Amino acid sequence: MGAGRVRSVRPQELGAREIEAWRALRAASGAPANPFLEPEFTLAVGTVRPAARVAVWWEDGEPVGFFPYEKGPLGRGRAIGFGVSDSQGAVLRPGLRPGARALLRACSLATWEFDNLADGQPVFASAAAGSFASPVIDVGEGYAAYEALLRVRSPKFLRTTLAKERKLGRRTEGGLRFVLDERDPAALRTLMEWKSAQYRRTGRGDRFAQEWISTLVRRLHEHRTPGCSGVLSVLYAGDRPVAAHFGLRSATVLSCWFPSYDPEFAPYSPGLILHLRMAEGAAADGIRLLDLGRGDAAYKDSLKTGELTVREGAVTRPGLRAAAHWLGREPARRAHAFVRDRPALAARARTVLTAAARLRGDR
Repeated sequence: MGAGRVRSVRPQELGAREIEAWRALRAASGAPANPFLEPEFTLAVGTVRPAARVAVWWEDGEPVGFFPYEKGPLGRGRAIGFGVSDSQGAVLRPGLRPGARALLRACSLATWEFDNLADGQPVFASAAAGSFASPVIDVGEGYAAYEALLRVRSPKFLRTTLAKERKLGRRTEGGLRFVLDERDPAALRTLMEWKSAQYRRTGRGDRFAQEWISTLVRRLHEHRTPGCSGVLSVLYAGDRPVAAHFGLRSATVLSCWFPSYDPEFAPYSPGLILHLRMAEGAAADGIRLLDLGRGDAAYKDSLKTGELTVREGAVTRPGLRAAAHWLGREPARRAHAFVRDRPALAARARTVLTAAARLRGDR
């Protein structure tokens, strides 16, 4: 582990000095200020996940590194907020390079699993089993420059979406209205209901059926700090919400998280209209980058200006518990990767999941 000492604490046991040091290390890193890597996200997860922990490095009486994680049975570790956190890893002083297995030993972990490891994480990068694109929208030059780029890169997409926006506005009494940062809890409940229905409709597990996730989202919606604030963006037709998105923002990055829309308005592609207005509103509010998150989707390909890279995998320490983790996790991960890397097979799998979801709904 190198010089210094490491102590593992619950997030709520972090002192003001440690939290400020965490923020300062993030600000000095030069990496995009993704809010998932800020201390506020870990603090919020700590209120809903009792197994949340943070390993803190101390050197010469100063905190110089932070590693948030969740500790499960038999020493099984996961990234903090695993399953919903879109950027993961350690926050370290430049030059601090603990060995991955030594880090696990200090945390009493047999394994540490990640599925959205951020770029620039040399401690864990060698343990990655796969890498994935996370599309981004760069609005650093302003929305007008971004829309001009879309006219070149995705002309049909932009032309069609803007035409649908005008058509929806004409048929709506009062026209369309966009709110970048909606504080009404009722609008958040509407989004969560839409998203739950979308998960069921497409045969995917409903994340909001998990109490810790729905509670976390509600609490983050109320949370306001410069490094990590919940942002609910809503597109209204008159007074009726037709599309919404909940994500996290820092001063310069909006991390896109939970988008959905009212299926009744699907012919107008309200989700696409919403994303254009989010880009416009974000740029006006000083945000430079919208991170659309890992995952293939046609709308991301149309909207993006570039890509970041995230990784999945697991660090393991030799031993029976690590072997048990490998046997329990790796075959399924490889099967998913096999399907994901074959577009035709992946499309068939999505069709089967959707059909199965419809059958369940008919019973």
